[in-house]
Amino acid sequence: MIAIFSDTHSSAGHELEGAALTAAREADVVVHAGDFTSNAALEAFREECNRLFAVHGNADGAGVRDRLPTARVVEAGGVRIAVTHRRDGGETGLAMFGRSRGADLVVFGHSHRPTVVETDDVVLLNPGSHADPRGNRPGFAVLEERADGGLEGEIREPDGTVLESVRLTGD
Repeated sequence: MIAIFSDTHSSAGHELEGAALTAAREADVVVHAGDFTSNAALEAFREECNRLFAVHGNADGAGVRDRLPTARVVEAGGVRIAVTHRRDGGETGLAMFGRSRGADLVVFGHSHRPTVVETDDVVLLNPGSHADPRGNRPGFAVLEERADGGLEGEIREPDGTVLESVRLTGD
């Protein structure tokens, strides 16, 4: 299982609770699209996760920015996932970012709005913010490998309520 988070915005820790905390602890891989804000939040995520693949965001302090890249690529379930916090140009810019990395899925953050957008050749997924939703529904995402290849999953609220579904075909 892959658990996906973004926009923690915490000075003290990961702020995970309920189904979000369970997902982080049980996931084989955790992806975080930036804005931990503090080293304490980054370290708290690392303590809860088996494997954390993260990027830094615009609100991350220098200590976090020095430790994390602005973009990265992760492969799981035959799906190539490009991760960034944000890209200029909105959906078009994010799709171009994904295409330039040969990605099937782009995970991004910044808006705090749980979102799935299917473009012609890449799916854009913003898990939202489980801890600081800023007027949006709080969210995180979970993806699981399908028996026939690819991934499927959902954006969920911290209590496990499903907000949106996503399905990705493998190579």
